[in-house]
Amino acid sequence: MVIPVAFSSSLVVRSAVGALLAALIAARAVRRRSLDASGGIAGFVVMAVHIACGYRIQVLANSIVATILVVIFEIMTGGQDQCLDSNGSKIITGIIGGIIGHYCCCNGDTWSSEIGVLSNEQPRLITTLKPVRKGTNGGVTLQGLLAATGGGLIIGLTFVIVGLLTAECSFDMALRQLLVLPISVAAGLLGSLIDSLLGATLQFSGYCSVRKKVVSKRGPTVTKISGITVLDNDAVNAVSILITTALTAYACIYIF
Repeated sequence: MVIPVAFSSSLVVRSAVGALLAALIAARAVRRRSLDASGGIAGFVVMAVHIACGYRIQVLANSIVATILVVIFEIMTGGQDQCLDSNGSKIITGIIGGIIGHYCCCNGDTWSSEIGVLSNEQPRLITTLKPVRKGTNGGVTLQGLLAATGGGLIIGLTFVIVGLLTAECSFDMALRQLLVLPISVAAGLLGSLIDSLLGATLQFSGYCSVRKKVVSKRGPTVTKISGITVLDNDAVNAVSILITTALTAYACIYIF
């Protein structure tokens, strides 16, 4: 199969840019001890692949699900950025929607966790609304939920703004891309809520009287707060990402 020169050269350029940026960011993270060596290597690979497959869908987050989706997107489109348009292709629209949903979930959950911890509000368990200690799996605050919507919105804004520069579509369809913003807000919030619900029910939380903190493992000095030991934190994240990815993909196919 003959690869068009324009496609080949653009892929080479994006690959070089991706490798350079990924190397710089991963090296800085390892230097600052934000990541260990294995985390830095994984981050480099994921980031480099994302940028190589397209500038707009790279939002600097690590994910195997999104990595698989962007590789499929690259194969199907030849690296050509696309607008969300089910009339053109429901599959590509679903893939793009899934990628958006994935990152809205990741970013929304991250913002919710980080800002929620800094909040002066008393967290409440999402299943019972009873006050719980900070750090309890499934504990939510109003500020944290608002942060989750903001995290989703940022992803949507990134998609729309960069898309204006990279995607070719009609004026009417370009305007319709603004609908990504409320979808992204909903995906950010939904992802955080699903994560919290799973954390409150299928992930154990208890208070350790010796360590004076909330822990996720049972022990003789641990008093149960909520949940059962079915999923760990990584599994909770993976499930919430998969659900949000699938729902956002379906929503984009239906709306666009």
